Parts: sequence; structure tokens; C-alpha cells
Amino acid sequence: MHFISKDLEDYIEQHSEKEPELLAALNKETYQKILLPRMLSGHFQGRVLSMLSKLIRPVNILEIGTYTGYSALCLCEGMQKNGQLHTIDIKEELVDFQRKHFDKSPWGGQIVQHLGEAVDIIPNLDLKFDLVFIDADKENYLNYFEMILPKMNKGGIILSDNVLWSGKVLEPIHPNDISTKILVEYNQLLKDDPRVETVLLPIRDGLTVSRVI
Repeated sequence: MHFISKDLEDYIEQHSEKEPELLAALNKETYQKILLPRMLSGHFQGRVLSMLSKLIRPVNILEIGTYTGYSALCLCEGMQKNGQLHTIDIKEELVDFQRKHFDKSPWGGQIVQHLGEAVDIIPNLDLKFDLVFIDADKENYLNYFEMILPKMNKGGIILSDNVLWSGKVLEPIHPNDISTKILVEYNQLLKDDPRVETVLLPIRDGLTVSRVI
């Protein structure tokens, strides 16, 4: 997941906006109590998500893959006062952990948690979204894209995480490696699909920004 040196990563963080105290506490508690803490967006990527949200000024945000809620809180920083963030995850054991930190933030009442499979939940969301963040099971990235595109406002932004997949997108694909196969197809789809314009950023494990035309 690290494509540049640790020294350069540290320099980047030191010359980007400081991590808010609430998120620093969430980061620390995730590493203390939750399995696979490296799934957390973290300081630098979190500030990127925050900045993009502040530029977009979304009303409705959809997040596919909540984990412990760090990225959701980053995305909320640019959300309009009448907005909502809907976040979906399958892990019931994390719901209370997420809610505890959501309610410590200024946006607790605007964050709606959904528990279950995103492919079942997304069709029932009767909303138009300005910003979507996809950071869940890679096998469903193609499905998520097709399901959310009709629910996007024109000019809306779809962010897709982990699209470089630790560099595996450049390597020969093992027949049983479904995640890498799907991500390669997904990256090509975003490049070729006339419904969006896309730039792939080498941020952390790869972050694609796609604008709905």
C-alpha cells in the first residue's frame, strides 16, 4: 500500500492540514480495539476526502463501507447544513462504535447508518447524491457503480478507494484472485465510460475521482 517512502509520507502529512482531534482519537481507538486497523483512511487521505467534500459542498452523501466511521466524518466536513450522509456496512459489531464517534461530532444527527449488504440497500435509497465514496468489497465495485450512477446528480462525484490494490493491478492475475480481476475491469470501465470523466490519483492505495457528466 506504500508506494513512496515513509519519510515522504511523513513530510506530506506534516505539510497538509492537521488531523482534527476527534479523528485523531477515533484513529487511536481503532488501532487499540478493532481488527485490521490499516483499513482506516487515516490522516492524509482523510484530509483529501475532507477537501474534496468542501469543494463539492454536497447535500446528500453515500458511503459504501463504513468501517469505524473515520472517512464518513471526513466527508461530513463539507456537507451542507441540510444534508445527510448515508453509510452502509455489513459488520454489526461496529455499529455502536461508529455511532459513539458520530455523536461526538457536529453531524451526528445527519449521519444515517445502514446495516446489511449494499447491493440490497442502495436500490431502496430514494435520494439523489452529490458525492459517493466506494470503499467496500472489491468484487462488487462494478455492481455498485451501475447501481449508484442513476442516483447521482449531474456533476456529482464518485470516489473509489483501493483502485491500485497494492500494485496488483500491474501483475499477472491469479485465476482465483477475483478482487484484482474486478478492479482491473473497474478501472478500465471508469476510463472508458462516457457517462463519467475520471482521474486516478496515487493517494495511499489509489483513489479515483469520477465526475458524472
